[in-house]
Amino acid sequence: MFTKKVITLVLMIALAFSLFGCKAVDVMKGLVSDEGSQDIEIVRSGDEGTEVTADANLRDTVLYYQNENGYLVPVKRKIPWETGIAKAALRSMIDSPAVREDISAIGLEPVIPTGAEILGMSISEEGLCKVNFNSQVLNYQSQKEEENLVKGVVYTLTEFPTISEVQLMVDGQSLAQLEYGTQIGSALKREDINSMASNDSEDPNIVVFYKGTSNGEYEYYVPVTVPVATSESEMYTAVDKLFEGPPVDSGLYTDIPDGVYLQDVVFSEGLVFVDLIVDNVDVISQQITFDRMAKNIGLTLSQFDSVESVDLLIGGQTVEEAGINIAEPDTMPVFANEY
Repeated sequence: MFTKKVITLVLMIALAFSLFGCKAVDVMKGLVSDEGSQDIEIVRSGDEGTEVTADANLRDTVLYYQNENGYLVPVKRKIPWETGIAKAALRSMIDSPAVREDISAIGLEPVIPTGAEILGMSISEEGLCKVNFNSQVLNYQSQKEEENLVKGVVYTLTEFPTISEVQLMVDGQSLAQLEYGTQIGSALKREDINSMASNDSEDPNIVVFYKGTSNGEYEYYVPVTVPVATSESEMYTAVDKLFEGPPVDSGLYTDIPDGVYLQDVVFSEGLVFVDLIVDNVDVISQQITFDRMAKNIGLTLSQFDSVESVDLLIGGQTVEEAGINIAEPDTMPVFANEY
């Protein structure tokens, strides 16, 4: 068998020289050398045989980091695929020079302390994920860092459809609470991210997506839990809070232009109609301005599972009827921030 391969290779070289002369040397180098090779998968689309390049070794994953003001920020990243991708996601959130350099451009920081290691992880059929860290995971310096560690891990893991709850452990032990009082004795679900509610408030909470920046260059959406005391529908209340704007001195803002106000929110069979009042349609006549406003509203409404799409109206009219020559987004926003 080996002899046959050698003979075949010799015949190929001889044929190449007879056809191309000296250029054959370069051709043969390309055949036998690994230099310059790329790990790119060629995907054929449909029946047309169209070739599309795709990196099968990367996976879109939402990770939670923190900004300089202590807000948790969800960011969609591409991380290398491996068996146990949830564990890989958490490793991408552990404080290290490489991770800090990777996310420094967007002004965010890791939420899991330096030296933390994942000693084990299991996921039950019921969706309970148990994560066992070494004791270095407790090397944080404040109550806010403790809270962001716990919520960042819980929110990141529950981005995966197979995980609904998270149980945190340290060196194989279940702890009732952490140094600053964060309760981790039982399984944790998504709850009160970036909460602005006081501890004694009994009002129901709702999530609003405001906007922030750390360096003035890269902007990102920030999910904030705010208390509400109203008899209005939850959808109306969420959008109303968005238009009301973030608390003073929060360092946050919105994509709602000045002169644009909320008139009504109506839900029907998966579709939400958000009716706006606009002082001057020129303020939303630019496509990028309209798209940002629509995304800000869509993200805030995406917390409701029954919402499939959102239509913006201007004084009860469609955008076209209102004389605004722009295209409305066809789909709900999927990711708050991509980097």
